[in-house]
Amino acid sequence: MINLMHVITGLNMGGAEVMLNKTVAFADRSDFNIFVISMLPEGPMSEKIKALGVPVRSLGMSKGLPSPAVIFTLRRYLRELRIDVVQTWMYHANLLGGIAAKLARVPCVWGIHHSNLSPHVNRKRTVAVAKICGPLSRSLPARIVCCAEKSLELHASIGYERDKMIVIPNGFDLRDFHPDVEARADFRRELNISDDTFLIGMVGRYDPQKDHENFLWAAKYFTEAGRDAHFVLCGDGMMWENAALVEKIPRLVKERIHLLGRRGDIPRIDAALDLATLSSSDGEAFPNVVGEAMACEVPCVVTDVGDTAMMVGDTGIVVQPRDAQALARGWSGIYDMEADVRIILGKRARTRIFENFEIADVVGRYEDVYRGVLSAPRNASKR
Repeated sequence: MINLMHVITGLNMGGAEVMLNKTVAFADRSDFNIFVISMLPEGPMSEKIKALGVPVRSLGMSKGLPSPAVIFTLRRYLRELRIDVVQTWMYHANLLGGIAAKLARVPCVWGIHHSNLSPHVNRKRTVAVAKICGPLSRSLPARIVCCAEKSLELHASIGYERDKMIVIPNGFDLRDFHPDVEARADFRRELNISDDTFLIGMVGRYDPQKDHENFLWAAKYFTEAGRDAHFVLCGDGMMWENAALVEKIPRLVKERIHLLGRRGDIPRIDAALDLATLSSSDGEAFPNVVGEAMACEVPCVVTDVGDTAMMVGDTGIVVQPRDAQALARGWSGIYDMEADVRIILGKRARTRIFENFEIADVVGRYEDVYRGVLSAPRNASKR
């Protein structure tokens, strides 16, 4: 039995956290005994992981500069639990978890989920820690897993050890995300719209990188062109109480926008959409929300950020970021299709997810990395 510890900066509801939860859920429990450590206080994802029968501990680190004290606490946990391999998620965990693993003589696999380190869209300390990890990648991790090709290329360009880097994309559970006629009808009743109302939606927290202003202007252009649709936005901060968001909503579409905040029924919402979209300007690597919508047989129109173009392939439309008119034209391309053509496109989208990004296959690739790290010769025993 392999004792595997996942170390992550925090357990809120971001893409890396969601992927960690899925990695735990689909792990080969006959071969892996799993523990999860959150450096920050436990977030909402903690309960999901605990519900899988996996223990979660917090190191209690405060937001801000990394605390060296957590290194020694983590090293103690590694020794107490007799951990065989560590998987870290995100920069702060890569740095501190990597050092702790080195001190405990446990092999470590880093996880990278960024494809943009611009100071305009990242905190200064995030960029600083990411760059510090560059030269340390030669000695701390045994392997480095990137969730996107663009992530690999970016980090190799700033000094990360390319020979240690591989790409394992995010994976999707096709049992949770699938077409659902009843969910479609039920959600539309919730919004008080008809079954044949064209519904465009985007899942994503209120964040400059998501570029919701681009989405809202595209909705304006789309509506001005005479196309009839409603629009759904959900995620943290996507609420009518968010004055900064609401003031950006064009008057023309204000009665057609549904702001739902954070939701726990994303598969139900995706199944109700006619078109899913991503308006992000940058910062994305391999966005879960696109793959989830595709798994529900929903065509996608996305901006060309991270690996989204590769994800969508020929099952949707890719446009340049920060171009609301191009985004609106992309939506129009799907809207103007005959219904049966749109259905075929959606079915191709789900097939693409099944063939390339099915979660069990993706988790198997992670586990092959762990087994490979443990089978590689090492200079010293960990204990």
